[in-house]
Amino acid sequence: MGRREDMVKLAESLMNDREHIRNIGVVAHIDHGKTTMTDNLIAAAGLMSEELAGKQRMMDYYELEQQRGITINAANISLVHEFEGNKHLINVIDTPGHIDFGGEVIRAMRAVDGVIVVVDSVEGVMPQTETVIRQAIKERVKPVLFINKVDRLVNELQLTSEQMQERFVKTIAQVNNLIKKNALDDLKEDWLVKVNDGSVCFGSAYHNWAISIHSMKATGISFKDIFDYCKNEDQKTLAKKSPLHSTILRMVIEHLPDPKQAQKYRTAAIWTGESESEVGKAMLTCDEKGPIAMMVTDVTVDPHAGDIATGRIYSGSLKSGVKVRAIGMKKEVTIQQVVLFMGQERIKVNEVPAGNIAGITGLKEVFAGETIGSGEMQAFESFKSSAEPVMTISVEPKTTKDLPKLIEVIRQITKEDPNIVATLNQETGEHLLSGMGELHLDVTKYRIESDHKIPITVSSPIVVYRETINKESPVLEGKSPNKHNKFKIKAMPIDKEMLEKLIESKINGKIKPKDKAMIAKFEEMGFGRDLSRKVWAVHNNCILADMTRGIVALHEIRELVIQAFNDAMDQGPMAKEKCFGVMIQLEDATLHEDAIHRGPSQVLPAITRTCYACVLSADPVLLEPKQTLFITCPQDYMGSVSKELGHRRTQITEMKQEGDSSIFIAKAPVKELIGFSAAIRGATQGRAIWTAEYAGYEQLPREMQKSITEEVRKRKGMDLTVKSAQFFLD
Repeated sequence: MGRREDMVKLAESLMNDREHIRNIGVVAHIDHGKTTMTDNLIAAAGLMSEELAGKQRMMDYYELEQQRGITINAANISLVHEFEGNKHLINVIDTPGHIDFGGEVIRAMRAVDGVIVVVDSVEGVMPQTETVIRQAIKERVKPVLFINKVDRLVNELQLTSEQMQERFVKTIAQVNNLIKKNALDDLKEDWLVKVNDGSVCFGSAYHNWAISIHSMKATGISFKDIFDYCKNEDQKTLAKKSPLHSTILRMVIEHLPDPKQAQKYRTAAIWTGESESEVGKAMLTCDEKGPIAMMVTDVTVDPHAGDIATGRIYSGSLKSGVKVRAIGMKKEVTIQQVVLFMGQERIKVNEVPAGNIAGITGLKEVFAGETIGSGEMQAFESFKSSAEPVMTISVEPKTTKDLPKLIEVIRQITKEDPNIVATLNQETGEHLLSGMGELHLDVTKYRIESDHKIPITVSSPIVVYRETINKESPVLEGKSPNKHNKFKIKAMPIDKEMLEKLIESKINGKIKPKDKAMIAKFEEMGFGRDLSRKVWAVHNNCILADMTRGIVALHEIRELVIQAFNDAMDQGPMAKEKCFGVMIQLEDATLHEDAIHRGPSQVLPAITRTCYACVLSADPVLLEPKQTLFITCPQDYMGSVSKELGHRRTQITEMKQEGDSSIFIAKAPVKELIGFSAAIRGATQGRAIWTAEYAGYEQLPREMQKSITEEVRKRKGMDLTVKSAQFFLD
């Protein structure tokens, strides 16, 4: 334990020296070697044995991660390293590579200023690599590149030294292409990764060696020597001459920004407040004496310490006993403890200033994405991701006495993993958990049963659909139950391009009247000035607009109309699935002059039912979630993979050969991917490697609309026939 305590003391002494701090993430496609590389950095800091580096996968301390050999949770560690006579504090977050845990990566990006993108030299730039690079650049996080598993090029693919270099050039070009397409113009040139300035390294994390232009000059090792060492199976000598940790750390320290540099250009992307305000200035300069501004990026629940909120401090300093304000929850709380992370261990410290990543205890009911401030301030922007839960399971305890405990555990899991959405089916009493895919739900089930020891019964996975319309409805008139209030409403589909921009904007909730910033946003999306000023609310990427003129007392029922619109968009008329891409326009209204006759019991059903009637008379359809599949298999199994995909309504968009491998890129409905993992393993004798990526919602084929609608209605205990529009108007 002595070494660890020394490390903490060193870390504490460096926290104020922001020029020598680096907050970095390690990101990559699944199995490209992130955790293995992180092991090397931990071993170099003296926190684990060098022999075990790359084999132990210290940051995968969760039992299921060790069993499955994948990273599930983003893990933090603070390390101190010396470079050119100066000690540096490196805060590292090791992130998952599987698409189901992409939410963990997105949250980690908010805490760091730079990322090491790890790419397997054999597989090259894969879909998840592209996703994490785009994500990093969106958050204005600077990338550097580590090309891993170079020994495989020699020993498995039998490439020559020249062929190896050709492959490297191709990988670097692909990464730079993504940076050029996504980076801001003023950062683009500086952010490109280049071999000649040392922002690209090559090596083998498993065998603990790496080289860059600088290490090649210092050691005299060339690509020809690398080839010989790998060929002669003498990578141990290579690891002694050019150890991975010193090469990688030099790249991190020279090319990734310190918090002061990064916050100058990052603040505008992640915070929408006034840059001239006191807190705005403090964040731009990373001022530890300014007001507290911290973004919570992760929450874990400890049975003894309660909620532990981890996050990045952008200004001010955190100390135990200090009162802070949780901006989203609108309440004041007291920080009980401030901690640093050493993998799974938390070490208590006295104070952590701006520019660092730390954990705090004492905040009840906190969530990832919360803003912690020392006073009133604008909250940080929410995490930017368009992926959403597409698969649901229902969960019940095997014994009734476990029900209160299960409710508590589900609450805890949704707090720790905001990508799991929990709902209660009021009619059946089932707890529904929605996640990003089969593996995500599998891991959640394991957490409930193994970590919390609650035996549960789990249904087969259910796919989440969406309801939308294909044409404009006529203007329909609905009446309140007392017949004293009338509302004329019409529904229309939102234009595809405008809908994409709306999804990207992440706008949700009520729109304040005359909110100039919001009106400008809608205009930018293409809604036109007149319509943009009349938007009342956005919910599930559906819009409510008030197109009426001069109706007295309409403002008095505004809240009720919005509530009724939200209810209608949450449970559509076809199968009680969420509506998507629908615009509801209130065209006219006749209201009773006495407020008592236009209360919630009159307005809510009138608006909701008329919305339903409009949707049903506008060619309503179900949308199904799709995922893009990337499958790599030996050529001999091409036929088996094609056959398996053929059974699953899959469009194969691309097929290519690389060496003796075949690569399929295809788009498949999520419904057809239930059980796909076991089927593809069986079809290829376990030789296929596959990943999936969220690809949005698309219309279900016309011939399947009726059967799937009936299937969903039956599952929800509804009668099988969809009601007519007239039914909701009578």
